[in-house]
Amino acid sequence: MIDLLKPHPFFHGKQIDTCILLENQGYCNENYLVEADGVKYIVRSFKQENINRKQEFYFQKIIYDLGIAPKPLVLDEKIGLMIMLFQEGEHKKNLSHAELQKLIATVKVLHAYDIYVDDNIPTALCRYEFVENPSKDVIDALHTIDAYPIDYVLSHNDLNAKNILWHKHKVIFLDFEYTAVNDCYFDLASISVEFNLSGIEDIAMLESYFGDEFYDEAKLYAYKIIYKALCEEWFQNNP
Repeated sequence: MIDLLKPHPFFHGKQIDTCILLENQGYCNENYLVEADGVKYIVRSFKQENINRKQEFYFQKIIYDLGIAPKPLVLDEKIGLMIMLFQEGEHKKNLSHAELQKLIATVKVLHAYDIYVDDNIPTALCRYEFVENPSKDVIDALHTIDAYPIDYVLSHNDLNAKNILWHKHKVIFLDFEYTAVNDCYFDLASISVEFNLSGIEDIAMLESYFGDEFYDEAKLYAYKIIYKALCEEWFQNNP
């Protein structure tokens, strides 16, 4: 990787001191910690070819401006890499009540983005065609979802623990390959599933998100079924 980076225009005139493949890797990219002239960067080398990287980079810029993503610097589709500023932080597998509240507050910052002023944002609603050979539980869940209005927001769509960074009580989101307009319950469902929230914690999450507004546990439960089915299918297709 360092031989690829040295002649890159972004690093022209910079002394690359280190280039380390990170221990924890995702499925869509190889991630490197690069230090040049005392500044740390994350360089992502793309592994998946079926992802719209311009769209991903565009969303990261939006979400960086919201204060909840690392700063994106370079997208080079020709050689298949993205460069961003390194963000200090840690990943958490379990959340305290206060941490859950902080995470939901950060989700609300993302969801508050005005999607109606931006024609570049696609929609990624969960329909039957997103799951091959849906089970009866999935079909029933989709019927439940159909009974409710869709709460359109800018949704991360992949809020697992590896995509959530904690730094001094601040929450930073990572990896925006699947970001799109979706129902707000989808991100909430992903948090519930990924952090194995109890029923009581689900209620606390919904109350934190909606406040005095109406919410429905059945809709959340239905989206949890959909999220689990989508994850299972994704891992089957990406062993």
